[in-house]
Amino acid sequence: MKRVKNISVGFLVSFLGSIPLGYLNIAGLEIYSKLGIHSLIFFLLGVIFIETFVIYFTLLFAKQLVRNQKLMKIIDFFSIGFMFVLAFIFFSNFNQTAKSDHDLHFCLMYSPFIIGVVLNCLNFSQLPFWTSWNLYLLSRKYITIERKLKYYYIAGTLMGVFLGMFSLIVLLQTISQKSDQFSKYMMPVFVPFLFIILGSVQVAKVYKKYFKSSTLEM
Repeated sequence: MKRVKNISVGFLVSFLGSIPLGYLNIAGLEIYSKLGIHSLIFFLLGVIFIETFVIYFTLLFAKQLVRNQKLMKIIDFFSIGFMFVLAFIFFSNFNQTAKSDHDLHFCLMYSPFIIGVVLNCLNFSQLPFWTSWNLYLLSRKYITIERKLKYYYIAGTLMGVFLGMFSLIVLLQTISQKSDQFSKYMMPVFVPFLFIILGSVQVAKVYKKYFKSSTLEM
């Protein structure tokens, strides 16, 4: 029962956590639309390759990571800059139609697996996400990590990440194919706007976390 519970809890948390439209899903959508489902699968395998190590180490060192306020602060500030940089990149790239062929050639130069690995290595926001969730699940005894049981939890999370991202990307591509307006405005307008919103939300969180209390004390 503990094995099944670990797999089920891991799958549910990671599946729901991978559905929100982040930059990895956007990159996967581009790879799927240009290179097909075979390349998308290898891209997702690259993503979960890095996810394996992140989940494993945050599972083992969740308490220590939470206590390391300096590291958490660096990650929070990096996330802000990263979101706004992504907004600029997507806006500039998709508003330069003359570069479209070059962008496709650039994607073909590298393995989708490698692209998935590199992009997920830059996804520092997953550290506080998995640290918080793993600490919560352990404290509430929703999962058990003694001996080999931790590997069943990790397997469940990896399946959830893969299927969650895969489902969202295929759904968005299907919608894009059926709606010219969606396809026309998705990348050059909606995606940069989404990253600006995510960056703004992160700014609000950082202000509330690090500056609001000190301002009130003054």
